[in-house]
Amino acid sequence: MNRRISTALVVLSVLIGIWGFLYGLSRRLEPDPLGQQIYPLPGSTRVLIDAPTDAGLRYDQLAQQVAPRSGTVIAVQWGDMGQKLIAAGAIDLDKFEARYDGLNEEQQAALLGDSLAEIMVTPESIRFWTNVLWSLGLTQESKALTEGPMKQNEAWTPLGSYASTGGWTLGAQPATALYNSVRLIDLTPEQDDLVYRVAEHVFRPCCGNHTAFPDCNHGMAVLGLLELMASQGATEDELYQAALTFNAYAFSDSYIVLAAYFAAQDIPWSEVSAREVLGPEYSSLQGAQRIAAAVGPIPGAPERGGSCGA
Repeated sequence: MNRRISTALVVLSVLIGIWGFLYGLSRRLEPDPLGQQIYPLPGSTRVLIDAPTDAGLRYDQLAQQVAPRSGTVIAVQWGDMGQKLIAAGAIDLDKFEARYDGLNEEQQAALLGDSLAEIMVTPESIRFWTNVLWSLGLTQESKALTEGPMKQNEAWTPLGSYASTGGWTLGAQPATALYNSVRLIDLTPEQDDLVYRVAEHVFRPCCGNHTAFPDCNHGMAVLGLLELMASQGATEDELYQAALTFNAYAFSDSYIVLAAYFAAQDIPWSEVSAREVLGPEYSSLQGAQRIAAAVGPIPGAPERGGSCGA
């Protein structure tokens, strides 16, 4: 009996020694504290998902950084694009007037004017511009709509079944007839490739897809914005910044949470890389949910909802 006990103790001591060796080795190979999830980003430093979130900032202070109420200008010549969209049947003017209970001066300039030199997005105008740009992205001939996932998946997911197509009710023609139908913007092959390349890296918090897969209104709107800017010579960085500006107003709650997350790491919103923050780690539905769970409630935050409808 004593021999059995002695043997068992020896075996137990050996096992404890092996465990101690392996644990020490693992600590040397991975110095981060146990339980801390790391999300590696290409070309950037590692970002700690469970970083501390108390930066002493209230929701309204963060909102002023991310999506100020005074608005943010997107430098793109809109010109007579509204008239072109109406002529193509992408926009039914009567339906737009009914949707907004009449058009204000800014909306009239966007749909009926020919000299609008920029797009000003505000918390009040973002829904209007989402709808207008949605019609542009839906109708413009593009690599994204010709070769992208929506076209690739057409055999098992009909084009009319997406929110960005089936949900478009403000046109004079059905969305499936408008889809990829008119060359409203003259894009060179190089510009079209640039749009597609950027679009593949621009995600949105309403779903897990990128803008080259514009299955909802927000994706189709950003696609239209990127196309218009690229046709006017915008750089890749300018395209990413414009997409972030649009997303910051369209999904202000999600990006205010992101601003709080970065602020907790002493990174001001003005220094955040647009390309990095638009990637799936932060801007997809899954990424936004993960960040929101890490940040928790922000003092002064309102309760809101959102939709992908017109």
